[in-house]
Amino acid sequence: MLSSPWIAALIALFSWWFSTGIILLVVRSADKAKSGAHGASVFFSIPLFALGMAGLIISASTLNVMNVYIAFLSVLLVWGWIELAFLSGIITGPERQNCPEGLTGFARFNRAWHTLSHHELLLLCGLLVVTVATTGAENTFGFWAYLILFTARISAKLNLFFGVPRINTEFVPAPLQHLKSYFRKGNVTVAFVIGVTFLSLATACFAERLYSAETAPMQVGFALLFALSALATLEHWLMVIPLPDAKLWRWMLPALPTTSKTGQSHEL
Repeated sequence: MLSSPWIAALIALFSWWFSTGIILLVVRSADKAKSGAHGASVFFSIPLFALGMAGLIISASTLNVMNVYIAFLSVLLVWGWIELAFLSGIITGPERQNCPEGLTGFARFNRAWHTLSHHELLLLCGLLVVTVATTGAENTFGFWAYLILFTARISAKLNLFFGVPRINTEFVPAPLQHLKSYFRKGNVTVAFVIGVTFLSLATACFAERLYSAETAPMQVGFALLFALSALATLEHWLMVIPLPDAKLWRWMLPALPTTSKTGQSHEL
């Protein structure tokens, strides 16, 4: 059953939804807890990061169905911990104040960069580690999964900075409230066109590789990558199309503190 590309695609979809929901749940719960809860959640989840790195390295040596799944899920663990560290406000950037009114151009971009710089460098370090772990290996699906997540996240952040019609902020946690001042709501820019075109082409490429795959591990691997890149493309379109995507996770999260300002969000 696990050799079916349909099952693999469903597993990718569920893993994306479930891992996002768990991260949001941990962050929202820490928002409502005592001081230090965010740091504690990041610290005590380090073993999951280590498990992900170990799984990625071990699964890279041999290409079979089980190792493809292990590599994919291991990358989600690594990526999830990095995202948790960011959303918890532990690894973000040196700038933690709102964007000054009237700041434009390179000065605004430079200030925005310093709100995220440590996180972006950690993502880049993660990419380098994954690249080293999979270079020359039989199973490189972990590398491609991380690269999709990395590319989609950079593109999403650039679009939120340059401007998109739909910007939702419901899931922005307390430690990152200042980031909302760097978002720009407006018409789509060339950044959106480039990002969505690249992700659409990647999705089509993985679909073609899936169609032409001759072995079960290749079918499973490309099904996972196809589903992941399709989800990344959809997330970009949700910055334009007004669909209530936040409902996918809102029902499972504790209510916001009454003093919080709420909106909506899908980009994290």
